[in-house]
Amino acid sequence: KVSNRVMPEIDFTYMLTDRIGAELILATTKHDASGRTGTTGAIGKLASTWVLPPTLTLQYHFAPEGKVRPYVGAGVNYTIFYAEKASSGLKSAVGDTRVRMSDSFGYALQAGVDVPIGKKAFVNLDIKYIDIDTTTRLRTTAIGTQRVRMHLDPIVVGVGVGMRF
Repeated sequence: KVSNRVMPEIDFTYMLTDRIGAELILATTKHDASGRTGTTGAIGKLASTWVLPPTLTLQYHFAPEGKVRPYVGAGVNYTIFYAEKASSGLKSAVGDTRVRMSDSFGYALQAGVDVPIGKKAFVNLDIKYIDIDTTTRLRTTAIGTQRVRMHLDPIVVGVGVGMRF
């Protein structure tokens, strides 16, 4: 299993038409990976990694001039895993360990709403599902190289303030 995190994100939306927008979503978070059962479950935290999942969605805005402006989006995600590190518990159990997680390419789904709070300012609420799968490779002195397929697939909830230019 992988830990949850709360982190700010930056979104840039370019409106191609009144109803069609393209949004780039940027954030980076640190997560811990833990075993669920058996030996890995007994160890607890196995590794940590930083995750950079830039996501590009194409959005359809239902009511661009309304008091409440709902939209849906779909797009692609490329996730980069970096600064992976084995936990001290894993190293104690199996010896010196090197961790590497493969980058991931997947899809993203989004639903949201913009609510104006001024002439150019608005509050944004959205929810995104991002398909993130990785293969984690553990190279250990005691048991050699092990590969584990991980399906992260986070639900990302966003609350923010935006400006129209």
